[in-house]
Amino acid sequence: MTVLPDSVEIDLGPLRLKGLLGVPPDAAGLVIFAHGSGSSRLSARNNRVAAALRDGGLATLLLDLLTPAEENDRANVFDIPLLASRLSYATDWAIAASETAHLPIGYFGASTGAAAALVAAGVPRSPVKAIVSRGGRPDLAGDALPQVVAPTLLIVGSLDHHVIELNRMAYERLGGPKELVIIDGAGHLFEEPGTLAQVERHATRWFRYHLAGE
Repeated sequence: MTVLPDSVEIDLGPLRLKGLLGVPPDAAGLVIFAHGSGSSRLSARNNRVAAALRDGGLATLLLDLLTPAEENDRANVFDIPLLASRLSYATDWAIAASETAHLPIGYFGASTGAAAALVAAGVPRSPVKAIVSRGGRPDLAGDALPQVVAPTLLIVGSLDHHVIELNRMAYERLGGPKELVIIDGAGHLFEEPGTLAQVERHATRWFRYHLAGE
């Protein structure tokens, strides 16, 4: 039975970030989603991946890293340090929340959200145990890449030629265990038939192995 997520708010003092938290029975880990430019916690693609992860026994937290007012300033979407700091706050919230405090944590990042996930995971003593990037821009994580020790899976579509090259450059700089998967026939958004299902399978495999020890 598919577990539907509940709305949550993460309090950052004067700001509140909106999220969707879904915790299946006997969850083996928590995957926090970092959305990319022009996306939100309501993204149909990320919600579909999140549902697949919940079906695979993993809790999910889909999060808006920016408030609606902040999203109106396009520069904020590419402010990787800001996005990473918000992701770190959300991670601290999950570690303190009774529903998720016991769960090992992974990050799923898309577009610029992938860079934010890698920067947040690259800080000393980061609790993050695994990262998956879908059509991401890990290159924007820059000098944080060699500091990332969490196992990282980069997923790119074969038709997304420029982003493939950026992922290959970032892959070479990553400091921990890593894998690069290119999905045949997929573009940047994985809208082609069957391509998003492959993302779901690879992400579930990665998180089940690195969070659940399978």
